[in-house]
Amino acid sequence: MKEHKAGFVNIVGNPNVGKSTLMNALVGEKISIITSKAQTTRHRIMGIVNSDDFQIIYSDTPGVLKPNYKLQESMLKFSTSALDDADVLLYVSDTFETFDKNEDFLSLVNRVEVPVIVVINKIDLSDQEKIEVMVDKWKNKIPRAEIIPLSALHQFNVDVLLKRIISLLPESPAFFPKDQLTDKTARFFMSEILREKILTNYQKEIPYSTEVEIEEFIEEEKIIRIRALIYTERESQKGIIIGKKGSMLKKIGSLARKDGEAFFEKQIFLQIFVKVRKDWRNKSSFLRQFGYLNN
Repeated sequence: MKEHKAGFVNIVGNPNVGKSTLMNALVGEKISIITSKAQTTRHRIMGIVNSDDFQIIYSDTPGVLKPNYKLQESMLKFSTSALDDADVLLYVSDTFETFDKNEDFLSLVNRVEVPVIVVINKIDLSDQEKIEVMVDKWKNKIPRAEIIPLSALHQFNVDVLLKRIISLLPESPAFFPKDQLTDKTARFFMSEILREKILTNYQKEIPYSTEVEIEEFIEEEKIIRIRALIYTERESQKGIIIGKKGSMLKKIGSLARKDGEAFFEKQIFLQIFVKVRKDWRNKSSFLRQFGYLNN
């Protein structure tokens, strides 16, 4: 009987290096939302890839940063916890990153006992000479790591990374049913789709001061009826989100509905309301409600 491999492959790194793009490329589905803004990923999100003889449980994590409020403290915990339960650790960098960023986290990466692969992403935006310099620097920075340069966006060398991951997986039965794609719910994905539209359509502090709750998700035979709440910290931010005569809310609602219909492959009726929850990013009860705190 052919051996079966299974394991947890956790993806960590600084903000904006392309962790979520890599995750989606490896999973083959859009599991994590992607924008050009830092802190796009707030949760730890699993994407599961199955074949007859292996199961890979990928885990996308928030970008590592020094916390300024409780929400960011929780995001950092998601990233550090990924160092503890990995069977293979992917540390993602890119061709623009400096090597003195988040030294404390790198020292933790150096201490893990599982195989580490440093992924140098976005090589399509660099040249061979610079990439070779980066490879040498990462060899010095994390001596026991393997280094694989690739472009997640253009799927270049992603197959090489996948083959190496499979070779490093421990022998194990599957951890999840073979038809399961993720550990997250339909409500979670709809909230992330809507949050992506907020990130890409509003400027400055607005995207970071908002949270999305799917208050109602009713799936009928031909349609999904969704009631969403956008929380923000101040009345002035609420006005910006709604826009003149509701124009901005209508715009992001339309964009989110289209993406939601593509994701769920069903017609969606979407209602969105905006509420003010003052200083929610520092309120433990609110962070617990949205899965940022465990207890």
